[in-house]
Amino acid sequence: MDSPFPMRINKYLALKKYCTRREADKIIAAGKVLINGKLAVLGDKVVERDVVEVRFRPKKFRYFAYNKPRGVITHSPQEGEEDIAGSIDIKDVFPVGRLDKDSHGLIILTDDGRVTDALLNPTHSHEKEYEVTVATDIPRDFKGRMERGLAIGDGEHTQKCEVVMLGKRKFSITLTEGKKRQIRRMCGVLGQGVVDLKRVRIGRIFLRDLKEGEYRRIEGEELRDFLTDIGLEGV
Repeated sequence: MDSPFPMRINKYLALKKYCTRREADKIIAAGKVLINGKLAVLGDKVVERDVVEVRFRPKKFRYFAYNKPRGVITHSPQEGEEDIAGSIDIKDVFPVGRLDKDSHGLIILTDDGRVTDALLNPTHSHEKEYEVTVATDIPRDFKGRMERGLAIGDGEHTQKCEVVMLGKRKFSITLTEGKKRQIRRMCGVLGQGVVDLKRVRIGRIFLRDLKEGEYRRIEGEELRDFLTDIGLEGV
């Protein structure tokens, strides 16, 4: 395998999980990073044998589990729409990933920019679980076809997943990918219209008893498990 070195210092800091690349540029510009004892400057590159010293105290990040209501936009609302930022009283956090306007349930809010790639990059296979209600009785072959994967249009094909039947018109589905409106498109291919779609779990973070519009802080063992699962524990 080809070596990734030499590597720009901001990319190196991001890969070492100190911060995001954008945050690294600010830290470097502030004179808080040294390479082999000398102050780093923007654009510097490092090789594997270089000694990189970082002189800053990492920010104490915040993480929240939030139950997004139906009708609330994840972000970038249009005129007359409400987004998550406008519906909560937590300042300076952002949603990780999306839930479409008509869906509801668990979404993670944080001020830790490292989480986005660690959780959403398709090279990482983090589970997301949803409960889905459809308009008509589910046929016998539905579970097997969903689990094997489906062609859902635009040249896209879903990966294998896990489906558990919860009733004649309700099931849970666990995915490790996140194509746009994926579950609705999968159901549509099999002739099922989605009546309700709720996300109940992301990795080991569960919605639990949160009511729509409520949030709780992720902390303690739950936070340690979450950060470990996405490769950020201890960094």
